[in-house]
Amino acid sequence: MPAPFPFELVSPEKLLFTGEVEAVVVPGTEGEFTVLKDHAPVMSVLKPGVVEIEAATAKTRLFVRGGFADVSSKGLTILAEYAIPLEELDAAKLDADLKNAEEDLADAKDDEARRRAGEKRDQLNELRIALKI
Repeated sequence: MPAPFPFELVSPEKLLFTGEVEAVVVPGTEGEFTVLKDHAPVMSVLKPGVVEIEAATAKTRLFVRGGFADVSSKGLTILAEYAIPLEELDAAKLDADLKNAEEDLADAKDDEARRRAGEKRDQLNELRIALKI
């Protein structure tokens, strides 16, 4: 069993996780990597994906989009632009939201409205990929 180390995952809205963990899988832009105790210091930009947290008592999976991961001698900190536990995602609601985003994109009257609708659609597709639906 790997030795525990400190880990925090923070988004602008709230602190999503803090505590001792045994391993964390991080979706970095250069590829996924697993952090264990005494990992070499590294900083990585995050790509949209799933952070897998393995603690002594439970495993947790969260979807993240944007931000960065900082591994130091003090542990691992992830600062995410957006993060949500996977169990809070509902496939049916996600499909309905995606359909609405597609309609908004088709109905957009100007470039700014098209950009916002396209961005929303892309974010919802990232969530679908994370849920594998």
